[in-house]
Amino acid sequence: MKNMCLNAWYLLRDNFAELQMYTIHHPPMLKNFHAFFKNKPVFAVGFLFAVSSLIFGIWVASIPGIKARLGFTDGSLGLSLLLSPLGAITGMLLSTRIFSKIRVGRWMFTGYIIVCCVMIVQINSVNRFMFWLSLFCFGAVSFLNGVSANATVNLMEKKYNRLLMTTCHGMFSLGGAVSAGVAALLFTFHVPSGWQIVAVGIILIAVILSNKKHLLANTDIIHSRSAFKLPSSSILGISFICMVSFMAEGCVADWSAIYFKEILFAPKVLISLGYAGFSVAMTGRFNGDMLITKLGSKNEVVAGSLLTAMGFFIVVTAHIIIIAIAGYIMIGLGCFCIVPVLFRTSANIPGVSTVEGYAMITTGGLIGFLAGPSVIGFISEKADLSKGLSLLILMHVLAAIVAWRNPFISNKKTGADLSLLYDEQIY
Repeated sequence: MKNMCLNAWYLLRDNFAELQMYTIHHPPMLKNFHAFFKNKPVFAVGFLFAVSSLIFGIWVASIPGIKARLGFTDGSLGLSLLLSPLGAITGMLLSTRIFSKIRVGRWMFTGYIIVCCVMIVQINSVNRFMFWLSLFCFGAVSFLNGVSANATVNLMEKKYNRLLMTTCHGMFSLGGAVSAGVAALLFTFHVPSGWQIVAVGIILIAVILSNKKHLLANTDIIHSRSAFKLPSSSILGISFICMVSFMAEGCVADWSAIYFKEILFAPKVLISLGYAGFSVAMTGRFNGDMLITKLGSKNEVVAGSLLTAMGFFIVVTAHIIIIAIAGYIMIGLGCFCIVPVLFRTSANIPGVSTVEGYAMITTGGLIGFLAGPSVIGFISEKADLSKGLSLLILMHVLAAIVAWRNPFISNKKTGADLSLLYDEQIY
């Protein structure tokens, strides 16, 4: 344990050094971003990652209002949020049948339009039943969308023989930063969340429709050979790390605005800035492949988990808004490479198909993302929100230990040609 702690310190130090180099050398990231936009088929799929976070950023800012409008306590809201992971489990059970019949491009085109419509209903729910039904549908469709989009990116990485996964997940982070900023801006003009999501949803659906040709060009059938294969402890370990990382993201999304409002007493125009700071830091994914190549996948996951734990420690001990925002930024810096590493690892596990690997990772991720906030809500009901968020400190330390000992998470180069550090070299 002593050696692990020393190694963890060296990893964190090296990670900060790489992040400083990343901050200084913005041009490679800008080139990467520009090149990503130039490849229309790749951008069409990558944009779908942004769709999920763009609507979710509006959802984050709307939660305090929904809580008050529908008369939820912290505990009852947490219990309600469990309907989304229940929907995700339903989506997992249906995934084999759906993806054995529907081409992946057709599902992506339809599924992401559906999820925009579901979120419009969810935020504008006039009663609890409508809200609960929307949460369940959101979880089910989001699971299927996640499997289809990530499986397609994996196929594109093989087609172009280059890394794309981290950049696509960077689109998710960029969308979250943009939507949180938009929500904060529109609140200053007294535009309610219900109208915000209608406007954003219409714009996103219009962009998806404009990309229809590129999305439908993905004609693969990505069904799994077996929906129920007992995974090994190492594979379960990867799913656990993904659950913890997504749990952090979900809790930042669902509870950051409430934390700012009820614990730090922030004004309404500032309540979404914790999520905004987190999302801005997460856009480091656009240069994530450079960090992964230099530091190694295992080192990145271990260091990132410990950095995230430090970020949550800062958040729960902060009494000033700016310090809490800094804590959320540190959480984003810790999280941004973890999930892409896990998705790429799951596609290269011996004896496990790509779809089966993604299904296991996505299941763990969605359970963490959607059920994690509920757990925090239960703890908050019995104690307070700061103590609830403290659970995430312990969870990320455990995730670092699991990653350190996992044989599938390796510093060795696998998959696409990792000798090319930046995605702009694809084109």
